[in-house]
This record gives sequence, C-alpha cells and structure tokens, in this order.
Amino acid sequence: MQQAPLKPPRFVFDTIFAFPPNRETMGGTSYFIVENSSNILVDCPTWNDSNRQFLQNFGGLSWLFLSHRGAIDHVQEIQQVFGCNVLIQEQEAYLLPGLTVKTFQHEFSLSSTTQAIWTPGYSPGSACLYHSAYGGVLFTGRHLLPNSQGEPVPLRIAKTFHWRRQITSVQKLRDRFTSDTLHHLCPAANTGFLRGQRTIDRAYEKLARLDLDACLQAKPML
Repeated sequence: MQQAPLKPPRFVFDTIFAFPPNRETMGGTSYFIVENSSNILVDCPTWNDSNRQFLQNFGGLSWLFLSHRGAIDHVQEIQQVFGCNVLIQEQEAYLLPGLTVKTFQHEFSLSSTTQAIWTPGYSPGSACLYHSAYGGVLFTGRHLLPNSQGEPVPLRIAKTFHWRRQITSVQKLRDRFTSDTLHHLCPAANTGFLRGQRTIDRAYEKLARLDLDACLQAKPML
C-alpha cells in the first residue's frame, strides 16, 4: 500500500510554524520559531527526513524547548544533528540521562524576545514559552488546551500531577500578562478544536474569563 505523503509544517505567522501532530507524543503539536539570532523548536515533531530538512533549510536550531515530560521524542538525535541547546524545567531533566541539557527553576530567557515560564500542574516540570512578537504568543504545551468550543482551559485528566498547582499556574499567567502583551495561545494538543484557526486569539481576554474556582472543582477526565 502506498503511504500518504507527509504533511509539511504550516504557517502560524511569518516566523512561526506548526508541525503535524506527532504520534510518539500522544498527538502533540510542535512549533518552530525563526529568529535572527536563535531558532527555537518547541517540543519534538515527528523525527523524519522531511522535518529534519525543513529545519536545516532555516539554518538549523539553537534551542529545543520541552514544555513537559510527554513532549520528549528523539531528543538525542535532534541534538546530535543540530548541536542545539536542550532546555527543560529542572524537575524533569532526569528523563534525559546522558544528554547535555540546560535546566531552569522559575524562568529562563532564550533570547531578548522569548522566555520560558514554569507552570507546574499538568506535570511537575510543565512550562510555557512566551514569544513577544505578534502581540505576544504563549506556547502552552499541555498546560492550557482548547476545549470543544476552541476556548483555552486547563484540563484535569487522570495523569494530572497536581490540579491545584495547575490552576495556580493559570492565575500566575493572568497576573503576568495583559490584553496588550498576550494576543495568542499556541497549544500542543487538541488543535483540531481550533477548526482551521492557527492560534487561540484574544488570548488574554479568554483567560481572564475563566472561572478558576469552578475549574478547581472539575472531576478528572478519563
């Protein structure tokens, strides 16, 4: 049987691309940020010749940022090909034995426009990546995902590490940003619920509408 052609990464913005979901990371969506001084890969895409060549065509990678433990896939191969820094929150670095990694506790600046932010809850080292271009883009990993209406929510599942901490992390993001500094969310899963949209827009407004007390009472999803 002839295999279906591989889907290429798609534009999110002029300098941001989204890779097709990676089956090895539970359908996770990886993103690529093209910067003048440092290209950044957010989580691991499917590792194949097509995606490797795509990254090489833009000059390779300076950073691979891992938003949570479930986003790890072929990290060693990616680092070997591009010689990039691998950044992960310190509590999950043990999952990459034998690799040279950079860790952070609360925050870390990858460039003048891009910062990692620890948002524990989904997993102990769950983190988001903020990119200040385009009115402010937050790559949320699995910390915040679109629901069936395309609205950003924290989702409590059976494997959630600490639900109260996850809700607290959402509040910290609301305290940190404003409607002027956070226009878009790029989630790492459930992107089908965006129904063709490339991001969750009016991001801060939608986060501000969340009833976090009600979220705290949510029962785990299967």
